[in-house]
Amino acid sequence: MKLYEALADELAGLMADGVLRPGEKLPSVRQQQERRGVSPSTVFQAYYQLEARGLIESRPRSGYYVAARRQAAPEPEVSRPDAASTLVDVSELVFQVLEASRAPGNVPFGSAFPSPLLFPLDKLGRAVTASMRRIDPWSTVADLPPGNAELRRQIALRYQLDGVQVSPDDIVITNGALEALNLCLQAVARPGDTVLVESPSFYAALQALERIGLKAVEVATHPRDGIDLDALAAAIEQHQPRACWLMTSFQNPLGSLMPPQKKQALVELLAVHEVPLVEDDVYGELYFGAQRPALAKRFDSKGLVMHCSSFSKCLAPGFRVGWAAAGRFARQVERLKLTTSLAAAMPSQLALAEYLGQGGYERHLRQLRGALAGQQRQMLAAIGQHFPPGTRVTQPQGGYFLWVVLPEAVDALQLHRQALAHGISIAPGPMFSAKRAFRNCIRLNYGHAWDERLAAAIATLGALAHAACAASSAA
Repeated sequence: MKLYEALADELAGLMADGVLRPGEKLPSVRQQQERRGVSPSTVFQAYYQLEARGLIESRPRSGYYVAARRQAAPEPEVSRPDAASTLVDVSELVFQVLEASRAPGNVPFGSAFPSPLLFPLDKLGRAVTASMRRIDPWSTVADLPPGNAELRRQIALRYQLDGVQVSPDDIVITNGALEALNLCLQAVARPGDTVLVESPSFYAALQALERIGLKAVEVATHPRDGIDLDALAAAIEQHQPRACWLMTSFQNPLGSLMPPQKKQALVELLAVHEVPLVEDDVYGELYFGAQRPALAKRFDSKGLVMHCSSFSKCLAPGFRVGWAAAGRFARQVERLKLTTSLAAAMPSQLALAEYLGQGGYERHLRQLRGALAGQQRQMLAAIGQHFPPGTRVTQPQGGYFLWVVLPEAVDALQLHRQALAHGISIAPGPMFSAKRAFRNCIRLNYGHAWDERLAAAIATLGALAHAACAASSAA
C-alpha cells in the first residue's frame, strides 16, 4: 500500500469510528506533512482520494472537512425485461432529446457529456502546438491504421497498469470510442443477427444495432452490480447471439459497476459459448474509490473481449480519439477502419501522445474524480429534498450519471417536454430501451459544477413530478 493510501484509510477509519465527526475540519496539508514526515503531495493525494470517496469535502480558502452523513435514498430494483428479441427503432427519440440538451441556455441534465471546464484545455493546447512543431511529414502516411505508434504505446502502458497485457500492435486508434464500438460490432455481427445488451441500455448501442439491422435482446440488469448472469446465460441458450455489448464499469445510464469476480464469471460464461464481448469502457477512469475497476478484458484468455475506450470523457472532449483493443478481431477492426473513415485525425493523436508523455494525467484525473464525486453528493441531496415520495435513485461509485425511478404516475416523456419549457433538459427512460420501456425513469447528468441555477432546476423537476403525482391521485 502506498503512503497516501495508508493515510487515507487511516483517516477513513477515524471517521467510521466517530473520532472525526461530520463537519469537523481536518488537519491542514502542512500540519499533516509536519506530523507524518511525508511530502505535501502524499497528503494531497490522500485528501483527493477521500474526497472522491465522498468522505470529505473541500471548502474554498478554508480547507478540508468531514462530509455530512446522508441517509441513502432507496435503490432502484433490478430490471425485468422480457426475453424476446426485437428490431430497434429509437433514433428519432434520441435525436430529439440530444438536440434539446445542446440548446444554449438549457440546464444540461440531459447531456451525455460532462462540463468542458473540467478538463486541462490549456495544457492540451500547448501539447498540440509542441507536437505540430516537431511533426514528421511522413507521419501522414505512417499514422494510418492502426494509428500513431507513440499514442498506442502510451495506451498499452496504461493497460499494463491495470494488469492487462496488450501489445501496441493490437490497438486500433479510432474517431472516438463510438467508432471503435461500431467497428467491433461490425467485425462479428451481420444484419439479422442478435446482440445481447443491458436493460436499460446505452442508447448509442441501440442506435448502432438499428443502423446495422441487428436484433436486440435486453437482459435483466441490477443498478448496483450490472447484468444478471443467470438471465444472460438463459438469453445465450435461447437466442445464440453473435455478441454482447456491455458497459461493465459505471454503465450508462445506471452507473452500475460489476465487481471483479462477476466480470471474471461473465468472461468465462461467454468463453464457453464463444460469444464475443464488446466492452464499452469510456467511464472506467472516473471511479470514486481507491483504485480503477478491473477490466473484463483482464480475465480474457481467448481473445474474445474487444475493449473500447476513449479520452473524450476523461481528458480531451472534442479531440475525438478513441481506440479498440479487439483481441483476436484486431486485424478485422483495423481493416474496417481503413475502409470506412481511413484514419483518426493526426494532430489529435500527436497532441495526446505528447500530453501523456509529459506526465500530469493522473493528477488531472484525481481532481476530475473529486469534482464529480462532490457534484454527485449535491445532486443526490437535492433530489432527496425535492422529489416526491417513492422516488428511487442510483448511487454510482463513478461516472457522472444518476438513474432516477419516479413514481408510476410520472410519465418521463411528458416530464421531458415540461422541463424543456422551463429551460431544463433531461434524458427520459424510453430512449434507453429498444421496447421504449422505463416510462417513469429519467437519467440526470451531474457532470457540471453545482450552482444555484442547477439547484433551482432540480427543485423545478421535483415540483413537476409532484404535480404529476397529484394529478394522478385526483383522477
